[in-house]
Amino acid sequence: MKVEKFSPEINKVYFIETHSLIHILSGKGSIQVDFKNYFDWQEKAIFLEKGQYIKFLSDEFLIRKIEFYEETKFYNKDVRVLFKHLISLGYINLMECEQCHAFLSESITENSSHIIDVSSKQWYWQNPFKANKEEYQIIFDVKDIIDKEYSNHLTGAELTSLINQRGYNAQALIKNKIGLSVKKLLTGKRLKESKKEIAFTDKTIQEISYDLGFKDDAYFNRVFKNMTNQTPKQFRDNFDFENRDLFAQDIIALLQEYHMQERSLQFYADKMNLSIKALSKKVQSKMNTSLGQLIRLELINTAKIMLLAGDSVASVSFKLGFEEANHFSRFFKHYSGITPSQFKTKKYNS
Repeated sequence: MKVEKFSPEINKVYFIETHSLIHILSGKGSIQVDFKNYFDWQEKAIFLEKGQYIKFLSDEFLIRKIEFYEETKFYNKDVRVLFKHLISLGYINLMECEQCHAFLSESITENSSHIIDVSSKQWYWQNPFKANKEEYQIIFDVKDIIDKEYSNHLTGAELTSLINQRGYNAQALIKNKIGLSVKKLLTGKRLKESKKEIAFTDKTIQEISYDLGFKDDAYFNRVFKNMTNQTPKQFRDNFDFENRDLFAQDIIALLQEYHMQERSLQFYADKMNLSIKALSKKVQSKMNTSLGQLIRLELINTAKIMLLAGDSVASVSFKLGFEEANHFSRFFKHYSGITPSQFKTKKYNS
């Protein structure tokens, strides 16, 4: 196990070379993992597997990175759930896991298996897809097959047939628990890997389309644009792997400064010297989200910090500019899944 504490460079892509745990100790802003931006990373331990990347869209972060070298351990069926992400970021919530929190709060000298074991136990307790352990094993067996077979020119029907040949009847289970079909999972995997090839290599679009099992590069271009609203070339230019465009940092900095007083899209468009339409389009292409969503997430994150610091619900509501405390409570529950009062009283899973 290797433990490293450092302040990451803004917008730099950090490739994950071995299974790792990322613990963000302090900072503001968003992070990006495999082309998805995340804003609600506070009090979480993030698990990343070999081949993923993480990028920090702020220069204020201080992180601890723990690299694990027991490769065989990550093929354990109970442990792989931490690292093999399905539709979102793999994490455990430190606010609900006293053992995990204690381990990461202290000087880390223990055997790495301890944090892995308690984290996997916590992951099942969080139960993100509301499934039992047997159902999870079926779901992740299918994900293993997709990760292995996604570039072998298989159609969705061929993949389904392969899964069924191995004794699974997983299609309905995955649709019910995850909300996606097996075909959608396969398409998502292909899209993510194609983005990596486009962003991080000098391969031609034709080479990438063939490597990923598409019929021809024209068909790949159509599929890619339908899913991302950008051509592969536009995506390569917008990702800006080498030039480090600071647009994302600039808009996040504005949100951090003004979100408690200003929620108007026009205000932020004026600050960025863009029209609302141009700013919205750029936020979507650069950050894969909407400006309105960024404002709401900034409000939620600030509210959580205030609530954890002991502010009353009424006080937080007033400071964030809500007319009534019940308006704030509805807003908070809609985007967090729990009320502000429930958030203040959440207990550890000890």
